[in-house]
Amino acid sequence: MVVKPTVVTDDSFKAEVLDSEIPVLVDFWATWCPPCRQMAPVINDLAIELDGTVKIAKMDTDENQTVPRLYGISSIPTFNLYKGGELVASFVGGRPKRTLRDEIRKALSEGQ
Repeated sequence: MVVKPTVVTDDSFKAEVLDSEIPVLVDFWATWCPPCRQMAPVINDLAIELDGTVKIAKMDTDENQTVPRLYGISSIPTFNLYKGGELVASFVGGRPKRTLRDEIRKALSEGQ
């Protein structure tokens, strides 16, 4: 089975992210954004590594503007981490996979 990030839209955000049984990392990105494209393989790898413990999702901010506006997304890529329907952490800008993975784990352990 191939594990890939879940594509979320303004319409599916509540069901896929806020109502998720497990924490969700949402990658807010756009096709024209070079750092977003650089982060795509990192996000794909994390979807595989964290499968079952953290859902990885992607939202195109050009095609979906309501949710990014609601959460004040002004720079991309932005990675928002949601747990139990609440925003628990936000990471802005590209970073190595190890760094992002460690930030996710730290944010989740602090919330326990």
